[in-house]
Amino acid sequence: QVQLVESGGGLVQPGGSLRLSCASSRNIFSLYTKAWYRQAPGKQRELVASISENGMTKYADSVKGRFIISGDNANNTVYLQMNSLKPEDTAVYYCLVDRGVVGPPYWGQGTQVTVSS
Repeated sequence: QVQLVESGGGLVQPGGSLRLSCASSRNIFSLYTKAWYRQAPGKQRELVASISENGMTKYADSVKGRFIISGDNANNTVYLQMNSLKPEDTAVYYCLVDRGVVGPPYWGQGTQVTVSS
């Protein structure tokens, strides 16, 4: 069983920055696409950003130019650098490892990000 542990969430003022981290208990990050999702109260979970095993990145339109996803496969960690944060970025952020046809994805437990003055 793989455990994903997120960290780095918290309370930040609008315009501020946070960096989320997601660490895996097993050496699998070089094999699969990793992603960050978020879920705000009363809303569906949505994809924020993803990074493939070879480093290709994708972003939701709402975060393009503000968020950066990166991975450190050697240390089994994926990051989400969040800049110019807005109140609408407030959500629980989840890390995911997409195993494709191999099996269901692995999810982290989530970390709360609150953007408020």
